[in-house]
Amino acid sequence: MTLISTKPSRRRIAGALLVIAPLLASAPAAAEELSVATFMPPQHHINKNLFGWFGKEIAKRSGGTLTMKLFPAGQLGAGPVQQWKRVVEGVADITFGVQAYTAPLFPRSMLIIPPGKSTTADESTKRMWKVYDRYLAQEYKAVKAMGVFTVAGSLIAATRDVSTMDGLRGAKLVPYAAMTRPIVQAMGAVPVQMPVTQMYTGLSTGTIDATYASFNNITPPWNFWDVARFVVGNVPVQFAATFVAMNKDRYQGLSREHRKIVDDISGLTMSLKGAEAFDGADRRSEKMMKSSPKMARVEWVQVSAAERAKMDAAVKRGLEALFADYEKRGIEDAREIYAAINE
Repeated sequence: MTLISTKPSRRRIAGALLVIAPLLASAPAAAEELSVATFMPPQHHINKNLFGWFGKEIAKRSGGTLTMKLFPAGQLGAGPVQQWKRVVEGVADITFGVQAYTAPLFPRSMLIIPPGKSTTADESTKRMWKVYDRYLAQEYKAVKAMGVFTVAGSLIAATRDVSTMDGLRGAKLVPYAAMTRPIVQAMGAVPVQMPVTQMYTGLSTGTIDATYASFNNITPPWNFWDVARFVVGNVPVQFAATFVAMNKDRYQGLSREHRKIVDDISGLTMSLKGAEAFDGADRRSEKMMKSSPKMARVEWVQVSAAERAKMDAAVKRGLEALFADYEKRGIEDAREIYAAINE
């Protein structure tokens, strides 16, 4: 009697593997949903435009296997200050935040903030990325840096006229970052730190006299035009540095296909989309300001050429004090970084 073995031969196993392997290689990536946390109100253009674009892009490029869910207005943790901590610890997969709120972590990135040659978020963001690899990348090693971009603070919203150096003297002014304190002081004002979510109340109650602002801060959703008596233009432009970051472990845990999608739309691509969102919002808000009855109670003042020259001279004095402070903290290339950004 001939016995027939029920054990598969090595040849049969190898053949089966040859059939299965291509199928496994071509199998679609497992579905993934990324949580995105922002502190901005739901209607804010960053949520609608930047993350609206991001969500569509990843869904389209992945065939729907990579998606995102937005948690605006601090739903995954109230307040803007802890956004970096939330992404590092994985409270959210991705967060949008402001470097100035955790300034000690980003001393080099903060050098984009003081007035220089840029006047728009797009221009400033491009200058930042020109020096990113050489000077700034080291500050983002704890995360997958998806975007680093700016907001142009080209206005000052105030309850008193601060369009002159005399008007600035003694004014409690919120700059875009505490690191510009020497510049604000050189201009004669008193720097007061306050997150954007508290500025409306600060102007309303008199806690502050003025704050650096974008056009979009004046109109909804921030509505500074309700509490400011003056909107001052032609001021030395400050910038807010912002980031979109992804938790490093979450990024590494994605499939190779999904990581490539994230890589392809990160860096300068996402950063310019962020800058476009802010510049576009400013253009829309400026147009709105020119036609809205809300501006009837607000005086829109332009700094004269003579006063602007005085302000620019004060900025230069403040920068020297700022660079000296950096050197005391052991960051000896601050002047070099600022010069590279503004060359």
